[in-house]
Amino acid sequence: QVQLVESGGGLVQAGGSLRLSCAASGRTFSRYYMGWFRQAPGKEREFVAAINWSEGNTHYVDSGKGRFTISRDNAKNTVYLQMNSLKPDDTAVYYCAADPRLSLWVSDWRYWGQGTQVTVSS
Repeated sequence: QVQLVESGGGLVQAGGSLRLSCAASGRTFSRYYMGWFRQAPGKEREFVAAINWSEGNTHYVDSGKGRFTISRDNAKNTVYLQMNSLKPDDTAVYYCAADPRLSLWVSDWRYWGQGTQVTVSS
């Protein structure tokens, strides 16, 4: 059974940093893309970043470029999202996802974690 378990969320002041983790288990993800999405209150879930597990190619939403970094640790089967210079607009529940194909669309991703709350105070 595939499991994606996020951790690392919390409350941080604007300008601060957080590192989210997504521990993956239940199958081999070497041919998968791992993605981070977020959903703010009253808004639709949106793509944040993704990484190809085997090659390490990365993709980012424009608002995250230069502030967010996605990475993976093959030995730990864990994907990270380092978030710097956080803004109140970054407040959302952040979700980890996995799928064999890269897509910006939520409905295309097969596996999802339960989410972790990130709150950025002004």
